[in-house]
Amino acid sequence: TRSQQCSRSLYPRKSMSTILQQQFNRMGRVEHGSVALPGVIRSGSVGTESLSMGTMPSPQQQITMGQMHRGHMPPLSSAQQALMGTINTSMQAVQKAQIDLGEVDNLPPLGQDMASKVWIQNKMDESKHEIHSQVDAITAGTASVVNLTAADPTDTDYTAVGCAITTISSNLTEMSKGVKLLAALMEDDVGGGNDLMKAARTLAGAVSDLLKAVEPASGEPRQTVLTAAGSIGQASGDLLRQIGENETDERFQDVLMNLAKAVANAAAMLVLKAKNVAQVAEDTVLQNRVIAAATQCALSTSQLVACAKVVSPTISSPVCQEQLIEAGKLVDRSVESCVQACLSATEDGELLKQVSAAASVVSQALGDLLQHVRQYTSRGEPIGRYDQATDTIMTVTESIFSSMGDAGEMVRQARVLAQATSDLVNAMRSDAEAEVDVDNSKKLLAAAKLLADATARMVEAAKGAAAYPENEDQQQRLREAAEGLRVATNAAAQNAIKKKLINRLENAAKQAAAAATQTIAAAQNAAASNKNTAAHQQLVQSCKAVADHIPQLVQGVRGSQAKPEDLSAQLALIIASQNFLQPGSKMVTSAKSSVPTVTDQAAAMQLGQCAKNLATCLAELRTSAQKAHEACGPMEIDSALTAIQTLRSELQDAKMTAVNAQLKPLPGESLEKCAQDLGSTSKSVGSSMAQLLTCAAQGNEHYTGIAARETAQALKTLAQAARGVAASTTDPKGAAAMLDSARDVMEGSALLIHEAKQALISPGDAESQQRLAQVAKAVSHSLNNCVNCLPGQKDVDMALKSIGEASKKLLIETIPPASKSFQEAQSELNQTAAELNQSAGEVVHASRGSSSQLAVASGKFSQDFDEFLDAGIEMAGHTQKKDDQVQVIGNLKNISMASSKLLLAAKSLSVDPAAANAKNLLAAAARAVTDSINQLITLCTQQAPGQKESFAINNGAVRGMLDNPNEPVSDLSYFDCIESVMENSKVLGESMAGISQNCKTGDVSASHTHDAIAEAAQLMKEAVDDIMVTLNEAASEVGMVGGMVESIADAMAKLDEGTPPEPEGSFVDYQTSMVKYSKAIAVTAQEMMTKSVTCPDELGALASQVTVDYSQLAVQGRLAAHTAEPEEIGFQIKTRVQDLGHGCIFLVQKAGALQITPSDGFTKRELIDCARAVTEKVSLVLSALQAGNKGTQACITAATAVSGIIADLDTTIMFASAGTLNAENEESFADHRENILKTAKALVEDTKMLVSGAASGQEKLAQAAQSSAKTITQLTDVVKLGAASIGSDDPETQVVLINAVKDVAKALGELISATKCAAGKAADDPSMYQLKSAAKVMVTNVTSLLKTVKAVEDEATRGTRALEATIECIKQEMSVFQSRDAPNKTTTPEEFIRMTKGITMATAKAVAAGNSGRQEDIIHTANVSRKAMSDMLTTCKQAAYHPEVSEEVKNRALMFGAECTTAYIDLLEHVLLFEVYTVVPVCLAKPKQADETLNFEEQILEAAKSIAAATSALVKSASAAQRELVAQGKVGSVPANAVDDGQWSQGLISAARMVAAATSNLCEAANASVQGHASEEKLISSAKQVAASTAQLLVACKVKADQDSEAMRRLQVNTLLLLLYRCIAGNAVKKASDNLVRAAQKAAFEKSDDDNVVVKTKFVGGIAQIIAAQEEMLRKERELEEARKKLAQIRQQQYKFLPSELREDSN
Repeated sequence: TRSQQCSRSLYPRKSMSTILQQQFNRMGRVEHGSVALPGVIRSGSVGTESLSMGTMPSPQQQITMGQMHRGHMPPLSSAQQALMGTINTSMQAVQKAQIDLGEVDNLPPLGQDMASKVWIQNKMDESKHEIHSQVDAITAGTASVVNLTAADPTDTDYTAVGCAITTISSNLTEMSKGVKLLAALMEDDVGGGNDLMKAARTLAGAVSDLLKAVEPASGEPRQTVLTAAGSIGQASGDLLRQIGENETDERFQDVLMNLAKAVANAAAMLVLKAKNVAQVAEDTVLQNRVIAAATQCALSTSQLVACAKVVSPTISSPVCQEQLIEAGKLVDRSVESCVQACLSATEDGELLKQVSAAASVVSQALGDLLQHVRQYTSRGEPIGRYDQATDTIMTVTESIFSSMGDAGEMVRQARVLAQATSDLVNAMRSDAEAEVDVDNSKKLLAAAKLLADATARMVEAAKGAAAYPENEDQQQRLREAAEGLRVATNAAAQNAIKKKLINRLENAAKQAAAAATQTIAAAQNAAASNKNTAAHQQLVQSCKAVADHIPQLVQGVRGSQAKPEDLSAQLALIIASQNFLQPGSKMVTSAKSSVPTVTDQAAAMQLGQCAKNLATCLAELRTSAQKAHEACGPMEIDSALTAIQTLRSELQDAKMTAVNAQLKPLPGESLEKCAQDLGSTSKSVGSSMAQLLTCAAQGNEHYTGIAARETAQALKTLAQAARGVAASTTDPKGAAAMLDSARDVMEGSALLIHEAKQALISPGDAESQQRLAQVAKAVSHSLNNCVNCLPGQKDVDMALKSIGEASKKLLIETIPPASKSFQEAQSELNQTAAELNQSAGEVVHASRGSSSQLAVASGKFSQDFDEFLDAGIEMAGHTQKKDDQVQVIGNLKNISMASSKLLLAAKSLSVDPAAANAKNLLAAAARAVTDSINQLITLCTQQAPGQKESFAINNGAVRGMLDNPNEPVSDLSYFDCIESVMENSKVLGESMAGISQNCKTGDVSASHTHDAIAEAAQLMKEAVDDIMVTLNEAASEVGMVGGMVESIADAMAKLDEGTPPEPEGSFVDYQTSMVKYSKAIAVTAQEMMTKSVTCPDELGALASQVTVDYSQLAVQGRLAAHTAEPEEIGFQIKTRVQDLGHGCIFLVQKAGALQITPSDGFTKRELIDCARAVTEKVSLVLSALQAGNKGTQACITAATAVSGIIADLDTTIMFASAGTLNAENEESFADHRENILKTAKALVEDTKMLVSGAASGQEKLAQAAQSSAKTITQLTDVVKLGAASIGSDDPETQVVLINAVKDVAKALGELISATKCAAGKAADDPSMYQLKSAAKVMVTNVTSLLKTVKAVEDEATRGTRALEATIECIKQEMSVFQSRDAPNKTTTPEEFIRMTKGITMATAKAVAAGNSGRQEDIIHTANVSRKAMSDMLTTCKQAAYHPEVSEEVKNRALMFGAECTTAYIDLLEHVLLFEVYTVVPVCLAKPKQADETLNFEEQILEAAKSIAAATSALVKSASAAQRELVAQGKVGSVPANAVDDGQWSQGLISAARMVAAATSNLCEAANASVQGHASEEKLISSAKQVAASTAQLLVACKVKADQDSEAMRRLQVNTLLLLLYRCIAGNAVKKASDNLVRAAQKAAFEKSDDDNVVVKTKFVGGIAQIIAAQEEMLRKERELEEARKKLAQIRQQQYKFLPSELREDSN
């Protein structure tokens, strides 16, 4: 072969080898002496010899073959010595297994009834499964040994080799037990048992040969190891064929081996090409490197072939597939090394081209091999025809759902969906044509047509969405069409989907059972080296529980595979899988806890790996069971009926066998065990039936089905126990009675379930409910009869009947006279009382023993009771008083009742000894008998003359418990008992504390330590959390991801735990958190894709982050699923979160593998595929959440978008502050003003929709949220364009404008959050009030933005507006600061101290701006103050909530932070007031550049000066009046809340400020008019505005003022003076205007009319000219009317903001 040619080419005959070996046999002692010895000349023995010269002979080659002497081997390292110990232990286990395989198990004789045959078949199936799984482990371990020992001995992981060897030996030991049992059960007439034993012994011998070959000191060549491994593979295949489990078809094995050989042939060719490179290499070192790489390539290829031979018979096992893939990766790495060595050795392009081509062939062949392995399914079947198309449809429809809002993406996905449905339709039509059955063909064609129609509707909807991408209705139609197509696909491919899911569940169940079997074997192997006894016992208990569930799981798989169309078989598999999850998870936990306590490293590694594998298999089993259950639908009731009818048939068959005396107990059955099983199961049957009745009466089909399923399971156990009792008893009549009563129970139960099914059809039907109750009563009676047939029960019943008959003596009216003396009667009473008490103790003791003991004890007790009763009646005859006699008879009745309760409790305990409550009831009943006897004795003694002594009976029952401390009195475990003691001790302590509190009062002296203790506990918790995070990160850095996988699996398991605790939040809260964590996982997955190529070392930290995020996601997902409505949405959320968990597990595993081998190309591709799968599953989770609450999901998305906008605005502010925000073209702010105002108005409308959407449906809420997000995006864009158009030479104004829109965005974010929380809530819910408050803040901030926009081009008011906006922003920040919500993060006090420096700087700026009065300084102060105060409030709250800050310091910090903010607001208010004072001087100081030709300019300016001077005095008077009102308490110093109208928030000062603003406009108009830039109308309008605002101020004075106040009088005088000046100015303006008009008219009159109007002479033209003039006149009139209406609307809107007193006076 080529590989042999390769070997000859690498090792030519002329080549020589040099062996350097050490010798350790001879050991001497050091000698001391001098090397300078005198020379000694001797003559020699033959005299003088002549000197001869010549040449040395040529070197001769000598080859010595054989085994090197062990004495020449280097000493073994500690790891090799540990491996030798493991091999020796394993060799002993193998030898023991070989001895055990000498003979089969000796089974007791088995019956021929139906139950016996079923037991035999089940045991054979279980044994075959266990043997198969153990053979899988043996072959996988063998392949692992082959792979691990391929490297240089110094690089070998001997601990991993030892783990693989331990796996082989432990599974071989367990396999031998199963083989012996299976051989005994197989029919010997064909020699099956003997052949099986022989095949098992052959496998054991092959394992022994392998162990000898891999000994570190054996010196065996590599080929010996490969040969031994091949022998194990062949022996494994023979063994599986003997048990009929060779499920892998021969064709697949042939293809596998051919592909492996193809890899070997390709590698041989590569080696030949490498030899050519080595021959031309000039550097010896590089030549040797090429030869070594080629040699390694050949060895790894031969190793791959050997590995394929080993795992070929068990290739269905994932662990075997993993080992083969690992061998392939070794080949891939060796090929890459060979190519690199060749590239370094030569520059010959042709040779390197040949090497590259040969390497490509190897890679291609290797890829084909691995792809063949990956495509192999559980049973070697090809992938279904519908699977791929169906999967594509399901995945793409989910993508469409999650892409709402992105029409382009939805249309692209729709194209993919159309192609997939087309493929599915074509496949169905093809199958219909090939179908022989006409009915099936019609069904397929009908389903195909349904699917084709749905596809056509979807295509039309996609066209509409593509044509109108902005139309949300078109997107919604496409979504609905995709949903319809999804439903049609489910209907069309339902059988195929269902079959696929069931096959997946079968495979998952097989792998879970196999993994559990491996874990049990590993636990048994680790038992000897486990030093923690408690941990080992816990592991043993969990292994037993899992071992009890494995048979059910195996039977479920076998039944489903045998009857693929049987719903009952499928349900049995689903139920078995669900029941397996809990004990399996407990065993995983126990195994993980035991790993650190196992001293044998190999055994510990094996146990850890098995636990990890089991956890992964359980996660897959959980998901598969859920999906299969969902696909199969509700079928529990019918399945339960079928199961019960089968049980009835088995009991009937057992009855016939018992009649012929052929009924045999099954192995492991005994009378006592079966009796206890029957008694305990009877209670389970009763409780499940009660639940069945309740659910059926309520009409709940789902829970009725669950109850029916549980009833059927309990009845199965009951039937098996009844058969066991009948087979074990020696009484034929008792056996027949037991089987008859059990059969009656089955018949009645079947009828009960049938009636329950009918009751579901007609819920509330009285007749149906009555029948149901009657049938339930009959079943209960049959169940009691069945229990009473148990041995010993009849004797107890007879004793009870005897006590009842004897007690009738107490019903007589007259007590007969005494026949004995009082002393004799008293003595007899005491003696019979002692005997009865003794008998009661014997009953208690016998109830824990055998049934015969209970029968004897109960009979004796009834006899002693009869004698005691007679003695008591005799004693009653000696009483002198009627009342005393009545007391004695009453005590006797109490004793009778207590005795009956004692026998009933003993009967109950004997039936079910495991019931803790029954033991307690028995003890209480025994004490009651003793106490009642004591009471009677005491009463009779006290009635005797002179007798005051009391006679007490010892409590025998309690003495029995004290004498037997090892006997359990409850079913609590040790730790449960400890917990119970602690709980009761806590109650005792609280009670004693209550006594102490009531006895004395005073403060608790140690209260000062409480805070310290709480703080220490918090620090301890944080320290533990930190060390766990550190350990996970450290493990992840070296590729150890087992802990992460376990964490994810645990989080997935918690999703299936019962009903979660009452959730504290709503679905919206959990939905929000889930969206956050889901997106975080998707982002991390994308980053892992990048890091896998650029920096694989960082994958560990990313994998750890995925684990943390998924754990949080699972917690929130459980709560979200519980609070989601309807329930289907909750189930979908839970399922998809679990699917995401599987994807995260695979991703984390691949990340760990890539960290270990960063250059592995296969693993990189697999990680990228896993990351993409995680991203897709995240989108599925998000779509499920969106389906739950579309509106709230839209709110979450919108809030995220708003957060991004705010961050973008912060960046823009940074650029503006730096002076780098410039416009892209030549444009002014006026070009953007209208767009800003229009967009802001649209945002207000969206705000209204958003608020109303909270009380509407989810659809409207979603539309409002999407629209608001879209509008705020547009608004920020136009505002940024407007800010850029201002120019970088005015950065402060740019910042003011951007801050204004940022305030709007922040308010919108809060409003969206409040809307999301208030959605669906009642009108009086607190969240609705928060929504209204957020809406007010939103309107306020939009109004502030509009004012800012208008003030941008007004230099006189720009600073005022900026300062007002800053004050409002700080007040809003203050409200957030004073809320009780904790910050998202904390910071250090040092950071807060650093932030206070900004306050100091801002304060200095504010003072300087107040003194200068310059608009630029005021704007800069506004911007600096806003940032400084916002940063201070944020860091103050974060620092106050730091864990190291005490509660007292926190409260003080928050208080001082609020005081600082209030003081700073006051400072800005004063600056704002000073700014108002400077408005008038600024107006008057404007330069006068008038046109001297106009004769009224001086009048205008003089009037404006007078008005301005009056305004300045007015503002000062208003300020003084405002301070006076504040001092009197008539008005507040600050607004009541942040959303009060800013126009009136400061009373008289605000009113005066309005006058000042109007005066400023008047001055502007006056200057412009003088310069000829403004019209007369503007000037007059400005003057009127001054008059109107002044009148409003005057009204406010009258309402608020104290008429005797000097300040108010000055204010009124100044106001009237201002009005007077306005009138004077108005007259002056009017007079000047008249002069101007007359002059203009005169000039116009002097001109010819023809110069102005050209009248057309033609008739038609003249008429047209007249019409045009009339049209223009009408248009002007209409514009005038519209202007008047607009003015009226403005005044009406302003009127709304006026105080009530102003409105009344205005009227």
